[in-house]
Amino acid sequence: MSEFQKTNDFKEITYGRRSVKAYDPEVKISREEMTDILEGATRAPSSVNAQPWRFVVIESQEGKEKLAPLARFNQTQVLTSSAVIAVFADMNNAEYLDEIYGKMVELGYMPQDVKDMQLKAIKNYYEQLPAADLRDVNFIDAGLVSMQLMLVARAHGYDTNPIGGYEKDKIAEAFGLDQERYQPIMLISIGKAAKEGYPSYRLPVETVTTWN
Repeated sequence: MSEFQKTNDFKEITYGRRSVKAYDPEVKISREEMTDILEGATRAPSSVNAQPWRFVVIESQEGKEKLAPLARFNQTQVLTSSAVIAVFADMNNAEYLDEIYGKMVELGYMPQDVKDMQLKAIKNYYEQLPAADLRDVNFIDAGLVSMQLMLVARAHGYDTNPIGGYEKDKIAEAFGLDQERYQPIMLISIGKAAKEGYPSYRLPVETVTTWN
């Protein structure tokens, strides 16, 4: 865990989370700790465990300078944070199904006959799924991993900010990805806040919930 860790209390992690716009540029996150954060994030659920999320961790000065013009209204987050994590949905994620389900058998999570039955059904499902529906499924899953990433980061003592204002049609190609295959979800800045983020109002449960 980071030296900045505050608490592992889940209520404090969720209720205390803020979107932070400016970070202490002197604070760096090691590759080892960033890997731990991403591993925690990838425990998020996904449809048929397909795990369509992909990450580009932009931590170098060169990488940030490349990103900054693509996030014109969020340059402070880009340039002062320890890193910016670009989250993508892999539209060819079905290529990993054999590896995922094969490992589940190898690790004893699933018997071979169940794996064979499920994998056949899942592949048939993917083959018939319209592109727009696949995009919807993958985007939901990538959204789940993004939220979990921000909560795990907070458990490590770091602050984050989800960023939707950037050049989505240019981000994949700028970092060497096939823009048809890798669809951008959001940027997430991460680091130690230079000042606390502002609290914000949430609609009450009674407003957003219907009971039946």
